[in-house]
Formats: sequence, structure tokens, C-alpha cells
Amino acid sequence: MLRSRLDLASWSPSVSSFPVVAALLVGCTIFNVAANASFKAAALSPNWRGFLSWQVAGNLAGFVTVLALTGLLKFIPLAVAFPVTTGLAVIGVQVAAAALIFHESISATQWLGTAVIVAGILLVGRS
Repeated sequence: MLRSRLDLASWSPSVSSFPVVAALLVGCTIFNVAANASFKAAALSPNWRGFLSWQVAGNLAGFVTVLALTGLLKFIPLAVAFPVTTGLAVIGVQVAAAALIFHESISATQWLGTAVIVAGILLVGRS
């Protein structure tokens, strides 16, 4: 059954569902980072086999991301789940994939943006 606007206003997470929600958030983030890193690897591939292999890996990781998000929506409202998972994906891709895996430089302005995203996630998660 669909939740109404009133349900969102009165929604509060259950303590018993916290481990499941945390696991789904971590899984969603990890597989989102894996998907994006795979697409970057595909773009850097010198041949079609590497390109295709990384595309398949990225799409499989993306599919698992969607499954984790769908599971998460059983426990928290879309208005909370979407911004939190999107923000975590931005941070994960920027820090884990871009900086650590591909050694891309991240400017001070981009780090400031990351801090703003973290603050936004905290605000959305508390509402």
C-alpha cells in the first residue's frame, strides 16, 4: 500500500530494522561505486572485449544496486531513501572510485561539495 504525505511526516525508523537498513545502504553504495568504476574501466579499455566485459560487470553491479534500493524502500520512505543513497553514491564514486582507484585529482572545491553532500545526507536522514 502506498504511503501518504502524513505517513512521511510521522515516519520514524524502527530500532529492530536498523541493521537491515544499514546493510542495504552499505550494499547499495558499494555496488553503485562498483558499477561506476566498471563503466570508467570500460571507457579506458583498449579493446572491445575489455569494454564489453566491464560493461557487463557495471550493469550487473547496477542491477544489484537497484535490488538493494528496492529492499531499502520496504523500510524507509522514498523521500529519505533517494537523497541518502544518491548522496552516498556521489561520495563513494568520488572518493573510492575516482580518487583511490583511478587516482584522479579532486579539487578543494569538490571536497567542499562532498562535505555539503554529507551535511545534506545527515539533514535528510534526521527528518
